[in-house]
Amino acid sequence: MEKDPWEEDSIRSGGSLSSMFSRNQLSAADIIEIAAVVPKDSLRLRPDQKVRWIRTGDNHIQQMEVEVSPLTKHRIVRNEEGKLAYQLIQRDAEHLPRFAEARIENSMFLDGERAGIPESTLIEIANIFGWDIDFAQDIRKGDEMSVLYEEIFLDGEKIGTGDILGVRFRNQGQLYSAIRYEDKSGNVNYYTPEGMSMRKAFLRNPIDFFRISSRFSLGRKHPILNTIRAHKGTDYAAPIGTPVKAAGNGKVTFAGRKNGFGNVVVIQHNSRYETLYAHLNAFARDIRAGRSVKQSQVIGYVGMTGLATGPHLHYEFHVDGVQRDSLTLKLPMAEPIAANEKATFLKRSKEITQQMDQLSVSPVASTPAPAPDAQPAG
Repeated sequence: MEKDPWEEDSIRSGGSLSSMFSRNQLSAADIIEIAAVVPKDSLRLRPDQKVRWIRTGDNHIQQMEVEVSPLTKHRIVRNEEGKLAYQLIQRDAEHLPRFAEARIENSMFLDGERAGIPESTLIEIANIFGWDIDFAQDIRKGDEMSVLYEEIFLDGEKIGTGDILGVRFRNQGQLYSAIRYEDKSGNVNYYTPEGMSMRKAFLRNPIDFFRISSRFSLGRKHPILNTIRAHKGTDYAAPIGTPVKAAGNGKVTFAGRKNGFGNVVVIQHNSRYETLYAHLNAFARDIRAGRSVKQSQVIGYVGMTGLATGPHLHYEFHVDGVQRDSLTLKLPMAEPIAANEKATFLKRSKEITQQMDQLSVSPVASTPAPAPDAQPAG
């Protein structure tokens, strides 16, 4: 039997392509030639990434391949002139729709996974509806969800989970629906079936993975001062270092120390809205007065500076200069779908809605869906 000419090794932690070449007695001169023909950063290899090659009789590279993903591969081949040449090999995967639905009896994630919904898809569902549903506080037994999403196949084998095309969530009797849409500029967002953005101008909660330790109240006993005073914000208990996100787009008007609040960031969002984030352990890089920030941008990290009995974020939402309860306040909407995109979107929305209606039979089912007439957005 003829010996397989391909050899294989992987990049070790702290190592490089050069050290791998040395370990396998490959020509060091080829490293210089490879660097000259390969696009910058294309061969920035990570630990454990596999490299395979065929060597010449004098230990030069005849052919080399680096797999970036199942769909993308870097190939370097020595041509007839004896010089190395670079090729980017890309394969097309098949995106097939799948429908699943579940009734919540224990938790969204446990019952969702039992229904065959991938964890990554469940996380994305929580992100899509995160402006309307507090998944840490609001989920109840009997809530229901259904989702139409893509599975990715290569040569008949599933290699990943793709985008959510349409999703519904019934929470405490209220039905929420979202449709994925990619506009002409390539921007992707989720909208209601009528074209209203699922996003709000503000996040409901500025941190993930938290416990509400104190709610908005006009008469609360202060844990340190031992006096009755208004608590005009929401306290989120979380480990020190938990990232704190800007609730909305705006400009930082204050980043520094402020009395009992300790380290504080204040963001002005427009003429009406302002948010405050207190007791921070540290500020994120470049966060200072005058800086513009985007929604969900990390602005600091949970701490216990100032008058605090434990690590938590004190968060305030101000409307026209008055503190309001951020958990119950009706948040302003983000921009709806653009007028010049609406007709295309509504056609897409109708297709997805009809497909989900046809597939929805009973909870806790996961079914391959027939491909829609229109190609999935994106």
